[in-house]
Amino acid sequence: MSRVIIRLAEAADAARLNDALRELSKDLNDVHRASNEGVASAGFGAAPCFSALLAEIDGDVVGVAVYSSFFSTTRGAPGVFVSDLWVSASWRGSGVARRLLSGVCDFAAQQWGAAFLRLNVYHHNEAAISAYEKLGFDADHHERVMTLGVENFDVLRVNT
Repeated sequence: MSRVIIRLAEAADAARLNDALRELSKDLNDVHRASNEGVASAGFGAAPCFSALLAEIDGDVVGVAVYSSFFSTTRGAPGVFVSDLWVSASWRGSGVARRLLSGVCDFAAQQWGAAFLRLNVYHHNEAAISAYEKLGFDADHHERVMTLGVENFDVLRVNT
C-alpha cells in the first residue's frame, strides 16, 4: 500500500480523471456524459465547482475522489460532499478508498473548516454500503435525494 500516492488533481489531469470517472459509470451501469473539456472547465477553470484527489501507483490512476464544499444549517458547520469515489477493481479492498476519503477530510477541514462528510450510494450497492458503514458512516433515512434535471433546470432559472 505504501506505493499508492494520493495527490490533488491538477488541470493536466482532467483527461485521466475523466477516464477514471468513465470507469465508475461503467461499474454502476450509468450513462457517462462528461467530456474531458467539461471536466477541465468544471474542475480547473475560472470558477471551479469541484476538487479531486487521485490515487496513483507508478503513475497509473487506481482511484479518484471528486468533492465539493457546502454548508449545513442543521449541523451548523461546513461539510464536504463526495460526488464520485472510484477505485479500480484490482485495488478494491486494499484501503485505497479509505485513504482517498481521509485525504478529502483532511483537505476539506483545512480549506473550508469542514466538520463532516456526505456522500450518496446506490441502494443496490451492498458492498459499498458495508464498506462505508465500517468506516463509521450512518445512513440518513430522513432525507431523500431530489434532482432538478437538465431538461428542467433552465425552466426554473430566473434569467432565462
